[in-house]
Amino acid sequence: MSGKTLGAVEYLNARPLWDAFGAGKPLEGVLGLDLGLPSEVARKLAEEEVAAALMPVAAAATLGGLEIVSDACIGARGPVRSVVLVSEVPLHELTELRLDLSSRTSAVLARLVMKKRKASPKLFGATSKEAIASVGGTRGALVIGDPALAIEGKYPHVVDLAQAWHEDTGLPFVFAAWFARPGALSLDDVRELEKAKAYGLESRPALARAHAEAHGLSEEGLRSYLQTNLRYDLDDEAMRGLERFLDEAASAGLLPATRFTRVSSARPATTPRHKPSLDTILARAEEGARLSGDEGERLLAEASLFDLGLVATSTRQRKNPNDVVTYIVDRNVNYTNVCTTSCRFCAFYRKPGDPEGYVLTREVLAKKLQEVKDKGGVQILLQGGLNPDLRIGWYEDLFRWIKSEYQLGLHALSPEEILHIAQMESLSVRQVLERLHGAGLDSVPGGGAEILVDRVRRKIAKTKCTSEEWLGVMRTAHAMGLRSSATMMYGTVDNARDRIHHLLKIRDLQDETGGFTAFFCWDYQFEEGTHIMPGEHGTLLYLRQQAVARIMLDNLDHVGASWVTQGPEVGQVALLFGADDFGSVMFEENVVSSAGTTFRMDAEGMEERIHAAGYKATRRNVRYDWLTEPR
Repeated sequence: MSGKTLGAVEYLNARPLWDAFGAGKPLEGVLGLDLGLPSEVARKLAEEEVAAALMPVAAAATLGGLEIVSDACIGARGPVRSVVLVSEVPLHELTELRLDLSSRTSAVLARLVMKKRKASPKLFGATSKEAIASVGGTRGALVIGDPALAIEGKYPHVVDLAQAWHEDTGLPFVFAAWFARPGALSLDDVRELEKAKAYGLESRPALARAHAEAHGLSEEGLRSYLQTNLRYDLDDEAMRGLERFLDEAASAGLLPATRFTRVSSARPATTPRHKPSLDTILARAEEGARLSGDEGERLLAEASLFDLGLVATSTRQRKNPNDVVTYIVDRNVNYTNVCTTSCRFCAFYRKPGDPEGYVLTREVLAKKLQEVKDKGGVQILLQGGLNPDLRIGWYEDLFRWIKSEYQLGLHALSPEEILHIAQMESLSVRQVLERLHGAGLDSVPGGGAEILVDRVRRKIAKTKCTSEEWLGVMRTAHAMGLRSSATMMYGTVDNARDRIHHLLKIRDLQDETGGFTAFFCWDYQFEEGTHIMPGEHGTLLYLRQQAVARIMLDNLDHVGASWVTQGPEVGQVALLFGADDFGSVMFEENVVSSAGTTFRMDAEGMEERIHAAGYKATRRNVRYDWLTEPR
């Protein structure tokens, strides 16, 4: 065995390309096999948990820097049957559409197909089960893979996306292919993929029979699906279809402009893959084109600070074509420091039972809230630890009291806290958010994101929620109409690729929901009480990272300067590196200051900094509505 592992889609349509590596099959042990949903397979290749992956082409385009390492694909020239929009009314009458999130390719294709047919339902992400269950009235669903086969014939209106694509273009559609980073697979490994394909194509009748028996479906229908509907050859016509899709998706701002190099035994990689010049990437970014993860990495590593500042400022001006910098008057109230997570980077928390642990009393809170009101504040940023003694009723009572007594906005409880409450109360995330929203919750802060790469999260806070769980809370909040911020704390054990992948996950969710209002990043603050030595950090890296974030997050309107961690002077300079917001007046801050960072600024000081940088200043609320005339 080579020691290399393949990531592969678990659906029946992919099985002919990997079945030979399975238990008891002729290539068992030649290459390892890790099966999952398309989105999870893509994540594993992105985060280098597998050497190569049979993954959605849209996910590969988003990452960039990958090669197609076989002449095999999962495609169709006409009806595919397993990637469908289903509904009880015609497509143009739909008001809502639940998107099965397991494949980004299918979601992008659905958007393109609906746009051409002038259909514009509101889109919500969901699991396949949730998507199917939601169908009714003017609500439809995008369903893919095995779940789509299981519901054939159950809905009066079905749009087969591969058939729609063929009708529009006359070309086949390619959903997935084998991808790897250059050099990750040897030519011998590529030959094994080709052997697996040859074996799998011969085995299609047996695969159809086994799947039919396991799921109670028609063997004849599945055999036709594998042998007639699906195309497994990435020939020249399929490549034309793939490139047409990539071009249309890039023109629509859904994917980066991409071309893939193909490597096979008949087409070995004999010359290095051509990469666009750095000037080309910068020019494309300045024009507003979507960049891939690979291009983002190159900007972080290679672009001059001056060039990054120019392009980030251009992006800021395109998003906010004025000379105004916003800020908000609020207060960061940490209602408890008792926490069960034990993050290694946090000097603020105390374990349950620690004599230094606290929960703020109503009397203490009243004094803090009144001070905010007296200073013209509009909201409270309310966050704390995961305190097992505080149940959902405590939060509901607190929120109602704040609303009735002080009429302040509640930007409250990070995804981690919401998940904690859900687990304690045996409720779903949506149920928790509905109850908290009913009690006064207005928006959700982006705390606890750190780096949305699970390898990093396991090292710095092994009991903390996964990246998908964090994103899932935000997805649910956005679907309810709640808005949230997005954040990134870097500089622990993460690297540049991790930080870019974090940005891609934020961008992907924003494509889906549009629910993020702004992005903030800062570096890890190391001090006594924390338990991780700092990694990459410093002012220059902060400015580079913020500028690249502004460029990569082409679908977020606002980026904030993190002066609380970097200092007012650096925060002011950050306005020249893509930031259009100066964040919050800090009456107090406890988490970062526990690690020794204690910068403070009032509204007058903020406005002075903003004016000195050449901008007008205005106050805002959490949705970035202006509350004062810019001056």
